[in-house]
Order: sequence, then structure tokens, then C-alpha cells
Amino acid sequence: MADLARIGRLGAAIVAKGRDAYLDDGVDGQILRTAGREQIVKVATVVEKLPAELKAAHPDVEWVKVQRMRNLVAHHDDKVNDEFVWETLRTRIPALLDALGLED
Repeated sequence: MADLARIGRLGAAIVAKGRDAYLDDGVDGQILRTAGREQIVKVATVVEKLPAELKAAHPDVEWVKVQRMRNLVAHHDDKVNDEFVWETLRTRIPALLDALGLED
């Protein structure tokens, strides 16, 4: 769970740079998008290893969607919508952490 909290902090640092910086076509934007996508893969990797009991205790979390997002980002780079990834970093990952009691 500490890994999820750390990933959440990294995601928050990316979001703190702002949407325009994240979506910028320049090198800095590309770096932010690459880092953002990596956070999604890492979240799913940690979530995959969580005990079934913990997942069952949080039925409000869309566990399958977490894995699907990871598969999209990891295997179908050409189909990734950067705006959707931004929103995931901005809202969905913090909501997951909050649901698990990990939000600062």
C-alpha cells in the first residue's frame, strides 16, 4: 500500500505541472506524458497484487477498469488518449487512494 501512496504522490507532482504542460507537444510535455503513463502501469501492477479480501472490501473501486487502463497504456500506445490519462492522474488515481484510505 505504501507503493500506491508513493505513486499517488508522483502522479500529483505531474498534475501540479498543469494540464497545458502535460499536453504540450514539446519534449517537456512528452516527458510528463511518459511519466504519467508509467504511473498508471505501476498503479495497476500494485493493484493486481492486492489481496482479494481487500478488493472485496472496496466494491466501489472499479478494479477491472484499472487493469484495462494499464493494458491499453502498456500495449496499445497508439490508442492512448492523453486527455483521458490526464484525467486519470488528476481524478481517478486520487479517488482510488482516497477509497483505500491513502490520500494525504
